[in-house]
Amino acid sequence: MLIGPNAPIAIESKYRGTHMAHVYDFYKPNLASEYPVVDGKLSQTCYLMALDSCYKRFCNKFEKEEGRQFSLLEADYIAFHSPYNKLVQKSFARLLFNDFSRHARSVGKDAQEKLEPFASLSEEDSYNSRDLEKVSQQLAKPLYDAKIQPSTLLPKQVGNMYTASLYAALATIIHNKHETLDGQRVLMFSYGSGLASTLFSFKIREGQFPFTLSNITEVMDIQSKLDSRHEFLPEDFVENLKRMETLYGAKDFVSTSQLSFLRPGAFYLTKVDSMYRRFYSRKIISAGDNFENSKLANGTTP
Repeated sequence: MLIGPNAPIAIESKYRGTHMAHVYDFYKPNLASEYPVVDGKLSQTCYLMALDSCYKRFCNKFEKEEGRQFSLLEADYIAFHSPYNKLVQKSFARLLFNDFSRHARSVGKDAQEKLEPFASLSEEDSYNSRDLEKVSQQLAKPLYDAKIQPSTLLPKQVGNMYTASLYAALATIIHNKHETLDGQRVLMFSYGSGLASTLFSFKIREGQFPFTLSNITEVMDIQSKLDSRHEFLPEDFVENLKRMETLYGAKDFVSTSQLSFLRPGAFYLTKVDSMYRRFYSRKIISAGDNFENSKLANGTTP
C-alpha cells in the first residue's frame, strides 16, 4: 500500500467510527498451534455489535460535519471484513436496520412498514431474531446487489484472508468498477477479534498516471491471476495441511516446496536453521517468462 499526495483513493479523515471491547470470541491461547479457539455464535454477535457501534459513530460525525442525515444512500459501495460472504450479507442488512432505527423514513415506505414489527426489540434480542434477519436481508437485496456485490469476487474466490479480506474487497471494487468510480464514496468496515473495529471511508478519484484507477486495475490483473490458479484434489489439500501443521514452529528443516507452482519473481522459504533463522530465495524471472506476470506497481516491467 503506497501513501502519498494526490492519491486516487483518498481517506475521508473527518468521518470515522471506532469500537473496541475485551471479549474472547476468536483467540489463540495455545501458541504451539497455528489454529485459534473460536466461539462462533459469540464472534458473529460481536461483529454485528461492533458494526452497529461504528456505524452510529460514523453517522454522527458525518451529520455534524455536513449538516445532513447519513444513510446507506450516501455510500456508493461498501467493503466489509469478509471471513465468509453470509456474514457480509447479514451485516449489510444490519446497516439497513440501523437506518430504519435512526431515521425510519430513510429506508422507504415499504421497508419501513415491514421493519416496524421489530422496532420494539431490545438490541440484544435483535441480534438473535431470525425473523428480523430474514426480513432485513430480503429488503436489502436490491441495495446489496448494487453496493456490495461488486466487492465480493476475491473474498469469495480466495476464502477467509483475515485482515487482507477488507482490502481484497476494495481491490475487487476497483477491478469491477474502475471506469465509473471517479467521485464516488466507498465505506470500509474493518474488524479484528478480541476486539477492535473501525468504519471509515474513501473518496475515489481517477488519479494521475501511473496511479490511475485504470492502471491500478491493469497492474492488479485480478482475473488472470484467478484463472492461473492450480487445481488440486481434496486429498492433496488435506495432505498439505497436515504437513503445514507438522512444520508449524519447527526448526532445522529444509523446505520441499514445488517451485513450478510459483509465479516468476515470487519469494519462497528455503530452510529454517537450528536457531529458527529463516532463509528465502526468489524464483528467477527468465527471458521466456511473460512480463505481464511481473509488473511493478508503477505499471512498468523489469
